[in-house]
Amino acid sequence: MIGVNEAFSSRYAQARVRFLEAAASRGLAIESHVHPLTGVDGEPLAMDVARDGPADADKLLIVSSACHGVEGYCGSGVQVFALHDDEWREQARAAGVAVLYVHALNPYGFSHLRRTTHENVDLNRNFQDFSKPLPVNAGYREIAPLLLPQEWPPNAENQAAVQHYLATKGEAAWQAAVSGGQYEFEGGMFYGGRAPTWSNRTLRSVLRAHGSAARRVAWIDLHTGLGESGIGERIYAGRDDVAAVARARAWWGGGATPITSIYDGSSSSALLTGLMWTAIYDECPQAEYTGIALEYGTLPILQMLQALRAEHWLHQHPEAPAEQAAQIKADMFSAFYTDTDAWRGQIISQARQALFQAVEGLNS
Repeated sequence: MIGVNEAFSSRYAQARVRFLEAAASRGLAIESHVHPLTGVDGEPLAMDVARDGPADADKLLIVSSACHGVEGYCGSGVQVFALHDDEWREQARAAGVAVLYVHALNPYGFSHLRRTTHENVDLNRNFQDFSKPLPVNAGYREIAPLLLPQEWPPNAENQAAVQHYLATKGEAAWQAAVSGGQYEFEGGMFYGGRAPTWSNRTLRSVLRAHGSAARRVAWIDLHTGLGESGIGERIYAGRDDVAAVARARAWWGGGATPITSIYDGSSSSALLTGLMWTAIYDECPQAEYTGIALEYGTLPILQMLQALRAEHWLHQHPEAPAEQAAQIKADMFSAFYTDTDAWRGQIISQARQALFQAVEGLNS
């Protein structure tokens, strides 16, 4: 075991080293899918994969981090701690469950403190059939001129327009319009893209390689940014299927963190499109699938969205003064990672519970 704080990192390069060293110390083979670009400090970027368990295991648990880049500081800590957790690893082995750790699904965003990929795509809106017409987000189209003004901070006119929207349509409508996913504004926020991203293609190859023998697959995808600070909301991540929802609730539900769903409005997340977990149905069609996004709260939703707006504005305005750019990036980091011992302790204790529950569920 290592200490909770030792599992977490403040830079992508540090997080990657800690993950690779943890996997190597357990004698696990590591696959590194190298990203075409480099990190903020010029470091190499990669989606790193470590499998703990036999290649022919019929029960597989996937634990993934950094779908939304900057959120990887939390998810990586969970993965590193789990790799050092002998009790947890023994429980999985005894149940015949192989664990697939996918570290840094979006390494570019992880390093550069962006939520998006290097293509400016929200990876969790990118899993669409691009041969068909893409969803239209009329709400985003309406507010697009407000989200990314020419100057930052927004002027009084912009602030008044946003407040008018919130007062007349409500916070939930603002969240849904901003975050639901859009495929019209390439430079905009929560853009789903018009083709599969590097991370999309790479993840699919990982799922095919490691999921082909599995008959039952569970997936815990680690996120931050929504909900009450330090509380890991367990959001059902799968098709709107009665049996699969029931399984997820039997495995992970109950207590202080019941399973919520974007389908019935019980989740802090809006209804989304192009979600990453849809790939499991394409790449591992033989498997019974059950999954959740474990979404840890940080800041109030409007404050988090404001940090996202600022960072996206900065991406469009690289000429911004260095001091302003540094403050925006610091605010972005704080919006998705709470740098306190108490918060990190909450993250590990809840993730650990969810990991044990997943193994019990796969073995039921």
